[in-house]
Amino acid sequence: MKIPFAPQSAEQRSRPWRWLVPVLLVLLFLAVLIWLPWQARQMESNERQEQLIADTLWVEQTLRFELARSEEALVALGADLVVQPPAPAVLQMRMAQMAKNGPELMRVVWYDADGKVMAIHGSDLPARGLAEATLNAAEVARATRRGRYSEPYGATQASHGMIDFYLPLYDRGEFAGSLVASYSLQVLLDETVPWWFAQDNALSLIDGDDRVVAQRAAGGPGRGVYTHRRELDLPGALMVLSTDSVKSAPNLLPNLLVGSVIVLALGLVLSLGALWRHISRTLAAESALRQQMAFRTAMENSLLTGLRARDLEGRVTYVNRAFCQIVGLPPEEVVGMKPPMPYWAPEAMADYEERFRGVLSGNVTPQFETVFQRSDGARVPVLVFEAPLVDVYGKQTGWMSSILDITDRKRVEELNRQQEEKLQASARLATMGEISSMLAHELNQPLAAISSYTAGALNMLDRASQSGEEVKPALLRHALEQARQQAQRAGKIIRSVHEFVKKREPERQEVTIRSVIDGVRALIELQTRQAGVVLQVQLPPDLPPVLADRVLLEQVLLNLTRNAIEAMHDTRPYDRILRIACERKDGQVSVSVIDRGHGIPPEVAERLFSPFFSTKAEGMGMGLSICRTAIEFHGGTLTHAPNPSGGTIFTFSLPEQAATPALG
Repeated sequence: MKIPFAPQSAEQRSRPWRWLVPVLLVLLFLAVLIWLPWQARQMESNERQEQLIADTLWVEQTLRFELARSEEALVALGADLVVQPPAPAVLQMRMAQMAKNGPELMRVVWYDADGKVMAIHGSDLPARGLAEATLNAAEVARATRRGRYSEPYGATQASHGMIDFYLPLYDRGEFAGSLVASYSLQVLLDETVPWWFAQDNALSLIDGDDRVVAQRAAGGPGRGVYTHRRELDLPGALMVLSTDSVKSAPNLLPNLLVGSVIVLALGLVLSLGALWRHISRTLAAESALRQQMAFRTAMENSLLTGLRARDLEGRVTYVNRAFCQIVGLPPEEVVGMKPPMPYWAPEAMADYEERFRGVLSGNVTPQFETVFQRSDGARVPVLVFEAPLVDVYGKQTGWMSSILDITDRKRVEELNRQQEEKLQASARLATMGEISSMLAHELNQPLAAISSYTAGALNMLDRASQSGEEVKPALLRHALEQARQQAQRAGKIIRSVHEFVKKREPERQEVTIRSVIDGVRALIELQTRQAGVVLQVQLPPDLPPVLADRVLLEQVLLNLTRNAIEAMHDTRPYDRILRIACERKDGQVSVSVIDRGHGIPPEVAERLFSPFFSTKAEGMGMGLSICRTAIEFHGGTLTHAPNPSGGTIFTFSLPEQAATPALG
């Protein structure tokens, strides 16, 4: 038995709704297919109409601007005519320039107060004079005392219309004449309207009676679908610019649209597949990039070298951990900052600003030393390397800097400098120890002479007092003068030794080679007399001064001469000649110490300047090494060569004007 009103199951109740949604979606899709072509057609039609209106407005403004520019030129000419009329040739030249600037200007006429033609440029006036429309405009212009356009006139099938601009002239409130400019409306359209607009639209100028006074239709007649009329804002003239597009109404293409939708739908599916593939690759690339970034970050954090990136304006864009440790600032306080930087030391601010100007101009010093200031005020000497920072396209985006903390290196250099000074002092003391016996012998002579002269003077005084004879002043003066000279000789030797061995900081000043040789000549002569060596000094009179430390040069000269004397120990007595020769060549002053000793073997020459290398049993091996260091300190060179006559030639050269290097 069938129950007529049995309740339906939930599946049966939901079955119609299951189909309703797809059907509604299909209907909606069909409605969209029907509505889209119509809407697209309407939108295209509205867009064309709006574009035509905008273009018409632009053409109207262009026409008005062209006429306004001519008005301004007429007003300027009228003002000059009222104040001081120019010469006829100058007036014709100005009118010709106005016609050249505006080809639509056919004629310019100057009338005096009585209506007499004073000057004319362009086509001649007709026999009947001004047109009636121009006369009407003249009456209104005189009444309002402002320039006014006439109504278009003269338009026929054979010729196009004209329009005049009447400008009254006044001098101290009195009518002084007028200027009348005539324009061809057809030339105005042809010269002002661009060709691309004339190809798509038929343009017409229409007067107040709906008569066409000028027309341009380069692309053919308009279709009457898209039209627009715009009134020209000309004082006194009623004229309308009419545009009629040559384009027809857009076609309705539903089949093409449906096919386009299908193609677009297939393209959408393909795009989704390509997008999924691209996303998968992007995720894989991002994962690899994160790994590379983590690796690079770990590598940069393990470096002791500070890294800093700046853009082309000098703004810091990146720093690593080592750089932050050098300057004592966190990254968030440094990144994004522009000069002046907080880690710039005040005493080096001028150098920082000069280098920053070089960065802005693109001239960067590749390598330089400077000083940074930590946040706690401590100074950190650093070595900076600069290099351009370029992107993947090869375009420079900034500068990359590598910063090395050279505090330890500076400390080692200072220790080496102090040790070098101690070695130099030790070498001088060793030298003085070797010549101490000669020094005692040399001082013994002036001291014995002083004793003899003073004893003789005392004896002379005793005899005079006992015998009552008068003391001879000449003899007494001679004895005392000889004693004084011997005392000065001994004092000079002692002062030379004292200056040579005392410890002091290097002090560079302008000195002459002659004064250096004279400073140690007494010590050199002590050694040459002891060894039976003849000393010869050759000094040209025109030797320029050099910038050097006198004591260092004296030590070098004394060491070289001592080595030369010792090298001639086994030389025959008549060949023991020590020569000191000087010359000036290529901007340098050279000093050569020439001996006739045993010479230097090739195997010894290779290690001659090495520290602690010596051919003497009791030598320290530091003499020539210290000499070369002292000469290089002055920017010079120390070399040696065999003497053609036997022996060796040691030569050191110094620049005439040596720049003082920074110590340490």
